[in-house]
Amino acid sequence: MSTSPTTHAEWTTFAASLKIETGLFIDAQFVAAKAGEHFDCISPSNGEVIAVMAKGGAADIDAAVASCLAAWQDGRWHQQAPRTRLAIMLKWADLVEAHSHELAALESMDMGKPISDMFNIDLPEVLKTIRYFAECIDKVEGAVTSTDASAMHLITHEPLGVVGAITPWNYPMLMAVWKLAPILAAGNCVVLKPAEQAPLSCLKLAQLFVAAGGPPGVFNVVNGLGAEAGKALALHPDVQKISFTGSTAVGKLLMGYAGQSNMKRVALETGGKSPQIFLPDLYDLDAAIDRAIGGIYDNAGQVCNAGSRLLVHRSLHDRFVERFVARTDALYRMGDPLDPATTMGPLVSQVQKQNVLKRIQRAQEQGAQLVLGGNATPPNAAGAYVAPTLFTHATQKMAIVQEETFGPVTSLQVFDTEAEAIAMANDSIYGLAASVWTADLKTAHRVVGALQAGVIWVNCFGDGDMTQPFGGYKQSGNSRDKYKDSMLSYMQTKSAWFNLA
Repeated sequence: MSTSPTTHAEWTTFAASLKIETGLFIDAQFVAAKAGEHFDCISPSNGEVIAVMAKGGAADIDAAVASCLAAWQDGRWHQQAPRTRLAIMLKWADLVEAHSHELAALESMDMGKPISDMFNIDLPEVLKTIRYFAECIDKVEGAVTSTDASAMHLITHEPLGVVGAITPWNYPMLMAVWKLAPILAAGNCVVLKPAEQAPLSCLKLAQLFVAAGGPPGVFNVVNGLGAEAGKALALHPDVQKISFTGSTAVGKLLMGYAGQSNMKRVALETGGKSPQIFLPDLYDLDAAIDRAIGGIYDNAGQVCNAGSRLLVHRSLHDRFVERFVARTDALYRMGDPLDPATTMGPLVSQVQKQNVLKRIQRAQEQGAQLVLGGNATPPNAAGAYVAPTLFTHATQKMAIVQEETFGPVTSLQVFDTEAEAIAMANDSIYGLAASVWTADLKTAHRVVGALQAGVIWVNCFGDGDMTQPFGGYKQSGNSRDKYKDSMLSYMQTKSAWFNLA
């Protein structure tokens, strides 16, 4: 199209016109999988096959790691001047911005994310992330410590070498960039294994990195299944670190693979079951409810830090439920993700749809009261759509309260005291995020101190910028994304003691 698409029809035509790369991206080239195997990339909005992707396995991981290792050993990336690498990273961001319509359409088709979300949420954050870490490249400093005059002691930071990144399907491009940007800014080479449900935008990211001047072999992508390509990457002895966002169960497997191989570092962000606490003195109930709704139903609830546990003071309960239901109906319009009017797309796959529906059924069997949604829904039966769902009368022992659903489903529980709310919030194996709504600063400070979570919002949900570490406590993982120190987590410290006597 000669102009940027704006309408549903224009986006549909534009998406159909795109050339989709289906190979593995190794040494700056798209190549077939060594075993010649493939898998279907399926649109969750209508069940149609978008593309037939090369399915990489252990042999392809070997080739991608060997390519990265060669690039690491000859220094074609990490030995370039910091300002040179910074310029390449900034140009990469510029190319991502220039190709924003293509990237947005690929992700909407592939994962089902509304095209409006791509432009209002995902792409702006992708650009901020790349540019932020680019600007960090020449800001890394070591130290000269105080020693006796007969010696000099230097502490420096060096990249690790070859890093593996395994990323999820809920924010395919953004979650990849949260890892890729600090990995590359630190001077490492990287093999990315994107989620098999949504690899298309990640392949384009790698292509654009090379177009920006990134050397071949520095950033490789292997499509494939987690149990095959992901496992091979985690076991590879030439990979110095694995960075993973995904399920707790897979995170535990990766820690085992690291121990079985070369004791590589493992950085995990493994989900959550985030509580939102609404105290009786909150400023504005309507505003709080709107933010609570976004905290669980944005991205069709497929968010690791989704605020899927609503803890509401008894005095607010009836008004809260009534307004929550009314505002959800007003805020969310389900439909084709390529329609700019759509505000909630499908779940990523039919498998995920059935998993969410089973969890809804189990919640009803355990005694939770369904007051909103709970069903698969149009616009079409072939799509993986589930309506926004709310349960009341939930209790701590119910699966809907304790287990991550990863869909547009939330539970509401009532509390009478602040202490009770904190105890309920902390009664979870997860500790990624939480929020508290109150007009009292002392109360907010006290509750923040008591909550067991890595990210806590006060009178908001999901706010933040690139200075905010993102990661959790307990079985939500052991790492932090975003912010400057995440770049240092992809480096190692060297101590050099010089004898001057």
